[in-house]
Amino acid sequence: MTLSIEPLIYIGIFVGILMLVEGIYLMVFGKSISLNSRVNRRLDMLNKGGNREDVLAKLRKELDQHTGARTIPLYSLIARKAQAANIAFTPQQLVLVMIGLGIAAFIGLTIATTAALPLRIMVAIGMGIGGVFFWVNSKAKKRMAMIEEQLPDAVELMVRSLRVGHPFVSAINTVAKEVPDPLGTELGMIADEAAYGRDVADALRAMAERLDMQDLRFLAVAVGIQQKSGGNLAEILAGLAKVIRARFKLFRRVKAITAEAKWSGMFLSFFPILALIGINVMQPDYYDEVIDSPAFIPAAAVVAVMLAANFFFMRMMVNIKV
Repeated sequence: MTLSIEPLIYIGIFVGILMLVEGIYLMVFGKSISLNSRVNRRLDMLNKGGNREDVLAKLRKELDQHTGARTIPLYSLIARKAQAANIAFTPQQLVLVMIGLGIAAFIGLTIATTAALPLRIMVAIGMGIGGVFFWVNSKAKKRMAMIEEQLPDAVELMVRSLRVGHPFVSAINTVAKEVPDPLGTELGMIADEAAYGRDVADALRAMAERLDMQDLRFLAVAVGIQQKSGGNLAEILAGLAKVIRARFKLFRRVKAITAEAKWSGMFLSFFPILALIGINVMQPDYYDEVIDSPAFIPAAAVVAVMLAANFFFMRMMVNIKV
């Protein structure tokens, strides 16, 4: 029995592509861009001697660059995710990264596999685009999850600042200094914009719409109503913090309850593909007796369509909305 390691080579090259794009990102922008940094990026830039206005302009440019460039070919696939992930690469740089990774994948496939040239080109293009999409999507999910987790503590810190007599903008600035990324930099930009004359409620509302987060919309609405009608903002935010924390606990509970169903759905979706790879690795000549049959290609196409339909239906079944 002859063993074929080409499927494993494809997987290894794709994993290498993901590691390469992360390495390029950290090499260009430094470790401060990482969400694991204890000091948020805005404070790091200010501590290195950056002017407050220049730092704000740079961060705002990074945030806004993905919104107006959705007409760029290929980039439109990841524009919204790149905005949510706050990728510091410009859209043009991301497209160049896709092209560079595709070339690197093609070189790797040429050296390590014996696949035909058209197949290598198609797989290399898929790896270049898919690698960047997978990387940006994972960054966006991680960043949004961290903001949701940080928000209740940040609102409670605002409440404590308000109760000792600080104005709301000062409370936001305090939170921006104490909270790490990603929320620290986001709130720091709101504090800077308020210092330069922008209405803080409008800034919070714009942040909520950009991140598409319901809890932030609640915060923006609470601040906007208090500005217009008055009232004890500290008490309003204290209640909001309890609501946000309760919602977060509910999401975690639902996630725990539905974890088995989601993993079962993922297993049922990917097991046929893994089985196909395993058969190809363990016995490459398994389909030799039927591959020349006229019905082989139509049957393979039907199986591919059914696998794709299975993936989407299983995802719909386990995607529980709360």
